[in-house]
Amino acid sequence: MNECIFCQIVRGDAKSWKVYEDSATYAFLDVNPYSEFHALVIPKTHYTDVFDLPGKNLMDVMRSVKAVVSLYESKLGLCNVQIFNSSGAEAQQDVLHVHFHVVPRSAGDGLDLHRTTHPEYRERFDAMLKQLATNN
Repeated sequence: MNECIFCQIVRGDAKSWKVYEDSATYAFLDVNPYSEFHALVIPKTHYTDVFDLPGKNLMDVMRSVKAVVSLYESKLGLCNVQIFNSSGAEAQQDVLHVHFHVVPRSAGDGLDLHRTTHPEYRERFDAMLKQLATNN
């Protein structure tokens, strides 16, 4: 995927600020950060989103998310982070290469990354679970 900016970063064809790297993943500072040290963790192989990402590769990415968090804790004393993924255009995924955000947080940082909740959906929980039920 020559046109994918994250693939270009993995290949070294685009500038990035590496935070962590192993054989399967790459983590770097987000160029549009929500906070200081906001990083993105990606698989080195191109997958569009979490639906496309095989389980083994997801485990690799999660290990690297943990490595970044541990690095932040040991080197920076950070002990509050928000970790999230957006998969699909309607979920506000802006780069179509699966990635996880690691956003350091602190009291009074002014970030509003909370989601609107819908407690009225509780009434539908039983019906929702029926939709997910399998006959296996």
